[in-house]
Amino acid sequence: MSDNLQNRGGQDRSRINMHEKWEVQYWTKELGVTEEELANAVKEAGNSADAVRQHISGTRH
Repeated sequence: MSDNLQNRGGQDRSRINMHEKWEVQYWTKELGVTEEELANAVKEAGNSADAVRQHISGTRH
């Protein structure tokens, strides 16, 4: 089943999909990071939104 691009809210906000441009845009705005920072956080912490939030907050001390 493919993504419905008209539904920008996303069905699963617990995961970050770096392969969908609109999700990357959503998460960079939501977390206040650049696309590069988001990609690095997902690479380090995995695609769990909670893990990425923790990773980002831990690197901003």
